[in-house]
Amino acid sequence: MPRSRQRRAPLAHPAADEIDLLDVLHALSDPTRMTIVRTLLAESERACGTFPVDVAPSTLSHHFKVLREAGLIHQREEANRRLTALRRDDLEARFPGVLDAILAAAAN
Repeated sequence: MPRSRQRRAPLAHPAADEIDLLDVLHALSDPTRMTIVRTLLAESERACGTFPVDVAPSTLSHHFKVLREAGLIHQREEANRRLTALRRDDLEARFPGVLDAILAAAAN
């Protein structure tokens, strides 16, 4: 079967109670990933190729994987697009105020 017709493996997302603070901090230590998170704060969901970052598609995929596996984002397939959303409610429930504190500190 040609690759274009193969189904992709389901994306792995940690459960909210499995999100680890060190993984979150590591994921947010990169400027490109911070840009992705800030962009998602302004929009509830966005297609993967539309983020305001200047990196190769393979590098962007890596950044999404790091954010997804850390529990910061949720991605879903819709037709031929992958949509990305911030898991703000899960993060706030698990680590109240941490995301806002990190974003505020990074803005200074």
